[in-house]
Amino acid sequence: MISRAERTGNYAILLLFTAFALWPILTILGSALGPPDATDAGAAGAGAASGGGLANFAAAWRQGRFGSSMLTSAAVSGFVVVTAGVLSLLTGYAFGTMRVPGSRVLFPLFLLGLMVPTEVIVVPLYFDLRSLGLTNTFWAIALPQVAQSLAFGTFWMRAYFRSRPMALIEAARLDGAGSWRILWQVLVPPGRPAIVTMVVLTFMWTWNEFLIPLVMATDESLRTAPLGLTFFQGQHTSGFTLLAAGAVIVATPVVVVYLLLQRHFIRGMLDGAVRE
Repeated sequence: MISRAERTGNYAILLLFTAFALWPILTILGSALGPPDATDAGAAGAGAASGGGLANFAAAWRQGRFGSSMLTSAAVSGFVVVTAGVLSLLTGYAFGTMRVPGSRVLFPLFLLGLMVPTEVIVVPLYFDLRSLGLTNTFWAIALPQVAQSLAFGTFWMRAYFRSRPMALIEAARLDGAGSWRILWQVLVPPGRPAIVTMVVLTFMWTWNEFLIPLVMATDESLRTAPLGLTFFQGQHTSGFTLLAAGAVIVATPVVVVYLLLQRHFIRGMLDGAVRE
């Protein structure tokens, strides 16, 4: 049994770490909702200067042109999540349940996508895409991130499929189910937490990606949300209020996705912690 003193100490430590984690978030929110700085007020106009509060978000949205950058990020993230998710299911299923010829060589090649940082490959990747005429296009931003996400997704889904009882797969085959039916009707439904975890992580990484969009696309219409926030920061080096509002705008989709899927996300992470 845990004594009252131990329980009190545990709660005190948890509260301390909670305050440590929430303090930067609350600081940004407080700044975003506070009265505009002098420089921000002059740039935003009299309406935002007199209102403050939610008017700061409207001013930041208008001045930073976040509508276009958020739409680009949503398109890129949606494409990467769907494409990499489906491909990861297929590759993870193959590596996890089948005897793939050369799998001992192919699977480590997939893992190179997790081991090699983006900074190492971004320059040769730029020249490769330029030779194909893809630079400064949507595909130059999305396709490299599909490849990166596929590396993690293959690793993650292979671990899930290998944790499934082989007796379940064999029973489905005895009932006449083919490989395609086993995947989508037998293995995928109970694997929803693992799949949701993969989707959430892929979305977060894609939405927050900065280097690839910066190098691969110079057209203003192809700026993603992090890039838009960076250029917006250059306009507000002295004022902080509108910059904080812009940061909240850019971070909101990730927070919303996590809150909507947090139950499955946490369950998938816990399952991954106790299985291969």
